[in-house]
Amino acid sequence: MRIASLQTFRQRVGDRPRVLVRISTEDGLDGWSEVYNHGPDLAYPPLLDYLFEQIKGMDARNPGRVNQFLLQSSRFPQGALGLAAIAAIDHALWDIAAKSLGVPVYQLLGGAVRDRVRVYAGLYSAPDVGELRHTTAALHDRYGFTAFKLSPYRKELHRTRFGLVVRELGEYFGEVRAGHPEEWDFAFDAHACLWEPRQAVDLGAALAPHQPLFLEEPLRPEHIPAWSRIRSEIAVPLATGESLYSPHEFLALLAAGGADIVQPDICVVGGLTQMTKIATIADAHYVPVAPHNPLGPLATAANVHFAAATTNFAVLEYKPDDVSWCPDPYLPVDGHLLLRPDRPGWGIEIDEAALTTDDWVTWKRRVPVRPDGSTAWM
Repeated sequence: MRIASLQTFRQRVGDRPRVLVRISTEDGLDGWSEVYNHGPDLAYPPLLDYLFEQIKGMDARNPGRVNQFLLQSSRFPQGALGLAAIAAIDHALWDIAAKSLGVPVYQLLGGAVRDRVRVYAGLYSAPDVGELRHTTAALHDRYGFTAFKLSPYRKELHRTRFGLVVRELGEYFGEVRAGHPEEWDFAFDAHACLWEPRQAVDLGAALAPHQPLFLEEPLRPEHIPAWSRIRSEIAVPLATGESLYSPHEFLALLAAGGADIVQPDICVVGGLTQMTKIATIADAHYVPVAPHNPLGPLATAANVHFAAATTNFAVLEYKPDDVSWCPDPYLPVDGHLLLRPDRPGWGIEIDEAALTTDDWVTWKRRVPVRPDGSTAWM
């Protein structure tokens, strides 16, 4: 079953651009994936075309072999764009491999260790408690969510005295807790905007009295010893990983005792093939995996199959966006995504007619500017 063609489609998920990938075999079997939108998304189609020429004619049922070949095809370690493109190829091939046998992808990973996958709703903001209660109630009523992720910043971070940011966060989380059922979970995503370890510790201290599910990326990811330091001082579960790319980076983080929860992104680290390696490393360090997943239905499907077969999986990020090209996405029921054992591959369908329309949207990151005119992390 040889790889015959690779096509890309310019689409969107919500307000974000998204490149979709279809790989077809000589036998007429298709595999699908979506590419992580790091920012320069229009670089992906030519990059994927380049990689396709290297794997054309290879057996589509061997995603592990193709994945290793593509990693070794570059003299230097792959970066963000390269690994995201390799992940897209990897996922399309896992889809084909499972479809060729008529089984779900998780069966190729050793079978399911759970019947359903818990999810939390990514809200990514810090609205007033009244507005938040309206949003969380609606998501609970529709999907059964009992876990949510918010921003810890109630004011413009880089233009406000940091002590005030911390104080208001503590007060806000107290109001959030008081306004919701005590069994519900709330996590906070600091978006790696901070550069000083002490500030990360202070954020954790503000959250600690009300027991957050975790504090995510309260620091830039590059300097591993800083993560070891803040974990030794912080009083809440420390989560990170969306900005790390390889099993080696996760090994360095975990060996340094730098995280309570790791959050690799399956579309960033090189695909399901590499994701399973990272999960094994985390498992050996007694650390759960809570995948970063702000993408669309195909990325969610890949995460569902990973989570189904991974013993140290904890909870999955979920962003409820409707898209025209996927009529049957995984949707939460009682706060969980149910497995689809009777559907081969990823278990979802792609409406190819919807892909005939170029539904592209331009999106750019906005770099914050401090009062003195210097730029900051966002």
